[in-house]
Amino acid sequence: MAAGGVYNRNSRVQQRGLIPGMGLLERAASVVDLPDAPQPIVIADYGCSGGRNSLAPVATAIEALRRRADTPITVAHTDLPDNDFSALFDTVWNDPASYTAMGAVFPMAIGHSFYHQLLPHDSVTLGWSSFSVNWLSQPPAAIPDHVQVSYSADRDTRSAYAHQAEADWRDFLIARGAEMRAGARLVVVVSGADEDGTAGYRPMFDAAWAGLCALVGEGLLDDGEAVQMGMPHFGRGAADLAAPFGDGQFAGLTIEDLETFDSGDEFWDDYQSNGDAAGFGARWAGIFAAGAFPSLATGLHSGPDDPRTAAILDRLETEVAGRLAAAPAQMHIPVANVVLTKIRNGA
Repeated sequence: MAAGGVYNRNSRVQQRGLIPGMGLLERAASVVDLPDAPQPIVIADYGCSGGRNSLAPVATAIEALRRRADTPITVAHTDLPDNDFSALFDTVWNDPASYTAMGAVFPMAIGHSFYHQLLPHDSVTLGWSSFSVNWLSQPPAAIPDHVQVSYSADRDTRSAYAHQAEADWRDFLIARGAEMRAGARLVVVVSGADEDGTAGYRPMFDAAWAGLCALVGEGLLDDGEAVQMGMPHFGRGAADLAAPFGDGQFAGLTIEDLETFDSGDEFWDDYQSNGDAAGFGARWAGIFAAGAFPSLATGLHSGPDDPRTAAILDRLETEVAGRLAAAPAQMHIPVANVVLTKIRNGA
């Protein structure tokens, strides 16, 4: 995600979408099997980004756990090595809403892909991941005609992304199955997909592709770069999430709960009230920039270190904002929540 605390400042949509998942997390914390003292309770936050959207879920989990035990709690925040860990540390230690004020809580951070095992076997009591597993471990192919693969007309590209998403989900589950204690719970909130496989947010993604094409037309990008600037992002529907659990379990895990819903577009609601089309466009452009720009920048010939990077991304954000302001349209925001349980010994 973008550095400098950008994601923290532009993640309002994700904050709203994770609220139902927080209810599931609180319930999981109320029933999860706890380790015997003096072993600490371990909460794992898979895909922390800058940490802002982790504070409320982790605090909710700690409050529920504290009603059951006063055991010390370790919170392990994980993300990729190039994550904005400076923003994370500042947020965790200095934000007034941080869970660190609750006492006997010990945060740590791990910079490695969660498609691998990150913590010792049988160590995690409670896991949480929000809007992170929809980012693939790698882009399996260039997207020739869009920034989001579900809106591509290229069947082979869509198939390649679907296969990568399936493999990544299995790898994620295998790693978590190894880390979780018997009786542990994991709540995963992901960008969902409709029955036709599309990932929602279409006006935003269409505006981004149109913006890239405009930059090609102006000579700021070439065709090859625009094609490489697709997002390694995949929305999963309920069937995708349930697929590995054909016989009821996978990697020692079972599905306790699985739900899908539309999160709702509060920026659209605000626009309907105030008529501020420019504000609507700017807010959605900020969301897109914070989440997508780091991956899009890798498509430039010299990668993110290309001297044109800042200027190109600034122009693209302006393009997205302007196109959405010129033709405001409500976003459909599909979300899926899944609660996983580690099978107890002998179960």
